[in-house]
Amino acid sequence: MSAAPTVVLVHGAFAESASWSGVIARLVDHGVSVVATPNELRSVTTDAANVRSAVEGIGGPVLLVGHSYGGAVITEAAVDNPAVVGLVYVAAFAPDHGENALQLTGQFPGSTLGETVRPYPLGDGTHDLFVERDLFPNQFAADVAPAEAAIQARTQRPIRDFALGEPQPAATPAWKSLPSWFIFGDADKNIPVEGLRFMAERAGGLATVEVPGASHSVMVSQPDAVVALILQAIEHLAA
Repeated sequence: MSAAPTVVLVHGAFAESASWSGVIARLVDHGVSVVATPNELRSVTTDAANVRSAVEGIGGPVLLVGHSYGGAVITEAAVDNPAVVGLVYVAAFAPDHGENALQLTGQFPGSTLGETVRPYPLGDGTHDLFVERDLFPNQFAADVAPAEAAIQARTQRPIRDFALGEPQPAATPAWKSLPSWFIFGDADKNIPVEGLRFMAERAGGLATVEVPGASHSVMVSQPDAVVALILQAIEHLAA
């Protein structure tokens, strides 16, 4: 690879681009080109199209990094995309063809997310989903400073329920052809840790990092660990 990749960060459900702030600051300190692209959280298909547009605008190699539902988005956005050279999954879904986030969450015991989510009808038969603000810190960010977790609760972006149930479109997901890396906390209450391990092993991730005691918001509470893995991926791609 003639040029170092630009890192493109894709947030997941009930989050927004600022959730990557600690990661961005550290990557910039390391001289890494990095952007966080907004994720509309409407459907895997449309969200992946938006990420593909962002990648095209960069005009060079890209390392896609997805959090949570953002993992499904980068898995689709990277398909047949020669600009994408690798994938990093941060407490993220890595679905196979036909799988969806709801299915993968329910496949293993341990998620308590459903007990905290409230739907709001959109008028077309689908719903926007929010995590109750008073329940958000414990559910989503138990190891984040309380004041910061409270801000996360108030800045969360809703996800359309269709997006969580949409089958992964591509017949061959990108993790089958691209190198991948995985990081997640062993105290994740959103995606069961067994499920995260399963997806990392199935994808043949070049490295899988489990952060003891880390919540689903591992990029907020443990940005150094997330950055270390991203730098490892960049080093591998440059070799």
